[in-house]
Amino acid sequence: MYPGNYALVGSEMSFFSRKLEAQLRFQHIPWDWHFKTQARTGELEARSGTHFVPLLMTPEKWLIHDTIALGPMLNDRFPDRPVIPPTPLQRSCCFILEDAWNHWLGRSCVHTRWCYPDDIAWAGPRFGANMILGRSVDIPFTDQEMEQLADIGPQMHESFGKNVCEYNGVGPEQGEFVKADFIRMMQALDTHFAENHFLLGQRPCLADFALAGASKAHFTTDPTPISWLGEYQEMLFDYTQRFFGDDAGTDEDWLPEDGVPDTLGVILDYLQSSYFKFASANVTAGLAGEKYYEYDYGYGPTKARTQKRLNLARLHVGDELRRANTKGSSAVSDFFAGRGILEYYLATSE
Repeated sequence: MYPGNYALVGSEMSFFSRKLEAQLRFQHIPWDWHFKTQARTGELEARSGTHFVPLLMTPEKWLIHDTIALGPMLNDRFPDRPVIPPTPLQRSCCFILEDAWNHWLGRSCVHTRWCYPDDIAWAGPRFGANMILGRSVDIPFTDQEMEQLADIGPQMHESFGKNVCEYNGVGPEQGEFVKADFIRMMQALDTHFAENHFLLGQRPCLADFALAGASKAHFTTDPTPISWLGEYQEMLFDYTQRFFGDDAGTDEDWLPEDGVPDTLGVILDYLQSSYFKFASANVTAGLAGEKYYEYDYGYGPTKARTQKRLNLARLHVGDELRRANTKGSSAVSDFFAGRGILEYYLATSE
């Protein structure tokens, strides 16, 4: 690979941009922001073939999309600070948890940002700082800038936000249930992080970057999720700061002998009752050619639009599990026994 800096093309308000930033920071990869401004949008989208962010421009001038692919690539490129464990159980947990956070956290992110007037008004100028002014949201706004950028939030809500909430089954009428699930998730994380700095113990993995990305871009910044955190605010702020503080990183290793924290089971319990209900119903409907599907994550039937990318992600994780020799690992089979999670990923239907 060529030496030089990597350019993170995206927005500080983006879950997945922040996810990639967390990995770049932890691995001590030389990088800088390259905000996706209005002036750059046409060129970037023509080169990358997508309107999504983030993009990563490598020193070779490759422009790559999708953090699911970028995470392993950077792990391999910078082996001195690996973020994918080598042993079967830890590696399996890494990819399974990354998949769950990638696709489940987005529901809370879009709901809290686009279903409440205060959040819409707050987010708009901060998107504008990156897109129009080409600078960080951390630089204070002048009164003139706030006036200039005031309409961005409502415009984004009309053109994007309200529709993405509807498609994901998290519109304004679902607010009570989204909040209840968010608090349930925080309870599980609080139990785990009371004893561990990261998901697999004292060293982060790919899954941590997804959780940290959503936390940095949404849960510890937007007004509504902050108001929901309550007694869990210190826990989540501390966790997020481990990635985005001045000294992001650790020299600790994963647990010996392919071990995982006992409290990881609490997080899997939560995800079984939430993400895997959602994902299984989505994949089944998608394979049947259905445009919409229903699932129940504890609050009655929720209708959402089928997303083909969930099955693609499922197949990707299934490949990683096979590469990790999960079928030959008693630690893997014992840890996931009776959960149905391995079966979800290792089913071969496309």
